[in-house]
Amino acid sequence: MARSDETRNGDADAITQRLLAVIDTLVQETQPRRRVRRRPTLTSRLDRDLGLDSMARSELLLRLEDAFAVRLPESGLMADTPAELLALLMAARGSAPPTPSASPTPAPGPAADLAAVAGTPERADSLNAALDWHLARHPERPHLHIYTGDDSAQTLSYADLEDGARVIATALLRRGVSPGDRVALMLPTEPDYFTAFIGILRAAAVPVPIYPPARPAQLAEHLRRHGGILSNAGARVLITLPEARRVASLLRAEAPRLTSIVTVAELDDDIGADREDGSGDAEPPGAACLAMLQYTSGSTGDPKGVRLTHGQLLANIRAMGTRLEVTSRDVFVSWLPLYHDMGLIGAWLGSLYHAVPLVVMSPLAFLARPQRWLELIHHHRATISGAPNFGYELCLRTLDPQGVAGLDLSSWRVAFNGAEPVSPRTMQRFAENLVDCGLQPGALMPVYGLAEAAVGLCLASPGRGLVLDRVEREAFMTQQEARPVAVHAGQGGEPALTFVNCGPPLPGYAIRILARDGSELPERHEGDIEFRGPSATAGYFDNPTATGELFHDAWLRTGDRGYLVDGDLYISGRVKDVLVRGGRNLYPYDLEEAIGRLEGVRKGCVAVFGHLDPESGVEELVVAAETRLEDPARREALIQAIREVTVDIANVPADAIRLVPPHSVLKTSSGKIRRAATAERFRSGHLGQEDAPVWRHALGLAAKSGVQRARHRLKWLGERLYAGYAWGVFGLGGALLCLLALPLPRLSWRWAVAHRLARLAAGLAGVRLVRHGLEHLPGRGPCVLVANHASYLDALALTAVLPRGFRYLAKAELQQRLLPRLALTRLGVLFVERFDPRQATRDSQRVLAALEGGDSLAFFPEGTFHAEAGIGDFHMGAFVIAAHAGVPVVPVALAGTRAVLRGKEWLPRPGRVRVCLGEALRPTTDDWAEAVRLRDAARAFILAESGDPDRRGP
Repeated sequence: MARSDETRNGDADAITQRLLAVIDTLVQETQPRRRVRRRPTLTSRLDRDLGLDSMARSELLLRLEDAFAVRLPESGLMADTPAELLALLMAARGSAPPTPSASPTPAPGPAADLAAVAGTPERADSLNAALDWHLARHPERPHLHIYTGDDSAQTLSYADLEDGARVIATALLRRGVSPGDRVALMLPTEPDYFTAFIGILRAAAVPVPIYPPARPAQLAEHLRRHGGILSNAGARVLITLPEARRVASLLRAEAPRLTSIVTVAELDDDIGADREDGSGDAEPPGAACLAMLQYTSGSTGDPKGVRLTHGQLLANIRAMGTRLEVTSRDVFVSWLPLYHDMGLIGAWLGSLYHAVPLVVMSPLAFLARPQRWLELIHHHRATISGAPNFGYELCLRTLDPQGVAGLDLSSWRVAFNGAEPVSPRTMQRFAENLVDCGLQPGALMPVYGLAEAAVGLCLASPGRGLVLDRVEREAFMTQQEARPVAVHAGQGGEPALTFVNCGPPLPGYAIRILARDGSELPERHEGDIEFRGPSATAGYFDNPTATGELFHDAWLRTGDRGYLVDGDLYISGRVKDVLVRGGRNLYPYDLEEAIGRLEGVRKGCVAVFGHLDPESGVEELVVAAETRLEDPARREALIQAIREVTVDIANVPADAIRLVPPHSVLKTSSGKIRRAATAERFRSGHLGQEDAPVWRHALGLAAKSGVQRARHRLKWLGERLYAGYAWGVFGLGGALLCLLALPLPRLSWRWAVAHRLARLAAGLAGVRLVRHGLEHLPGRGPCVLVANHASYLDALALTAVLPRGFRYLAKAELQQRLLPRLALTRLGVLFVERFDPRQATRDSQRVLAALEGGDSLAFFPEGTFHAEAGIGDFHMGAFVIAAHAGVPVVPVALAGTRAVLRGKEWLPRPGRVRVCLGEALRPTTDDWAEAVRLRDAARAFILAESGDPDRRGP
């Protein structure tokens, strides 16, 4: 036994020494000229002590797998120390060695063998309906092939997806989730993510995708960023991993409305064996219903959740499918994150709609072995796949010529590149390196899109390939004119600027380019890009300020700058990132790329931004570049090199150059430079400083969480106490109404008492009534009053404000109980049938007789109300009756009743209610066209005065 232990200890020591040797070799290659270099130990930090960034970690995993003939899990990318890598190596010993990438599987994967599907769910008005279309025709058709850490895939058919989703939906409904509630989803790429997302939709709730924490060192930043998102979204439930629950519980500090943090397994346990009770069914959403909130990259202190409806998502998916000529014969391979619109909507939901088999691997698996992406394209004979530019660059860096020798990429017809600036050099090198594998240059496809358009906005037709535009630098920077040039850098002319063609707008979409003064520019003139189209968002969730800044008339601002040539779009940069110096436009990306090529600068870790000098009022040019150089002389030489490059590229010197340690330049989850956030650190004097220890952040957030929870509970208690008081007031008012008003012999007397009691009850309950336009109410003779319907309190507000009696129209279902029927009948309410056409006709005649008999009527022409704000369609009944009787229509706009008593809730709040009467609309004829005119005029007034958005259907 002792000898066995010694043998194992000897093996562990040998593995440790070999591990450290591999790491040391990589560090030497990464930093060959570093004078002071720390030898790695088991406790060294891979990033701060040894200077290995994410790409170096990817290379390290590949070398360790080759050195030890093992397959390491993708979680190795998240290791902070060699000790963690050692534990993974020891665990992997005894497992089968990895299959050499030089021998990819020659046979096509199962995704390429499926029969074609006839048609698409073109009449579906929601994602739910699109899934139902597939379930009715081919429920067993494989939809997803999910690789979760090894070389085998788990396949989910449409039926499998639906079965798992129904369990999630039922559990959410039992936990009190209501239609329209937001449910956050913080899961990695695994089967549970897909079933949970669809389960949220099946519960008629709104999924909010956010990414899970990756490394402990990122804990503080993760909590800060996503607590604000959860709070802004008003998420009630967070579905996450068991390992993330410790982190997720701290999110309550930032999101006090978060009432439930659960795992998919817990939701599954909620249902247990009782899976067929049907309680997972909710009212199916329609095209106008909110389908998801997509938070834009870099959402921090002012989260911007793009509101996307089912109709908007389907419109964008259909338009992209038309342009890309997608059929069910296609196969899509994706490693894109599912919390990002390109991975979630472009890859998955688009594949779901078009019956395209989707082969999925996690982003971590791609970072660990980028070549695996190409192997899956080969194995499954994929036709569509893509990545942001950094994905192509990382794949090139780790490309093994022997490993790709047997790959066949000839099936790959759409290789899109988007979500960040496209490098022409990267795309050209990618095509050159893989031409022997059958990759066609025409497959390369730079694209442009944004979350505010769902995902896609500009795409070229397949087969065109990379199209570049070389323009005069001076003319572009001084006059914003893209003049084409033929002179190349180094041949007697100044270096040209090169821009990538992103294709024309999708069918049904339009783009315009505006000058600073708002005028539209001709082609080849750079300006601000605006768009419109069927998937354009209505704005950001619970962020009216950002929503107001998004819109320019009927167009949406993209925040990007570019120009058009023959209808195709070329992107030049971000509006907020463009600096103006001496009448010249300076483009950060151009400078960042050039500085990133300097020796000693970490590639992709440079931020160029403006800083307004408070004394001079001049915007300074600031360069922040990450480096590991420590020698003062070498740092000074690097600063001088940056200064020279800046002058060469921008023709002006940098006002400030900061060399900062690794991880000081902030990035988004998708790898984009967060210039604004980095600039804020520069202004505050914290650029380059280390973050506080994780434990300190966690402790502070835990304390904040306790305070926030206490405040939330006090607020909850206060709301319930007020609600009890308010309903007590309303109940007392109802009792007094029955005692004092209902016995009176005349309807006018009963109305007068009801009017005063309603005013008294509103005042005592803290509901402040504001009246406008009472002079528009006809003094004599009957009229028809029409008002928008937003809450159960609408009738109370009208009764309290109107000085004369009106007979309300109510649905016939209210007659089913004796007491409400007697009370409402004594108050003059007329009951109308909604479902039996013959009875409805008789009721209409009775209503018309009351009007002709001198009674004034009050209608809610929307018929019912919804929890979401908005003015819906108006039914024609009130206007036909008014035109036929020749009496005026008085439109009334109600504002504030929904805030006092939201939707169909029973939790009132104090607040202000505004009742605004418009001028009486008098009919001139009694025909249908006149009734339509009355309806449209009344609705236009109510829409303008209520402050609610237009929720009218198509």
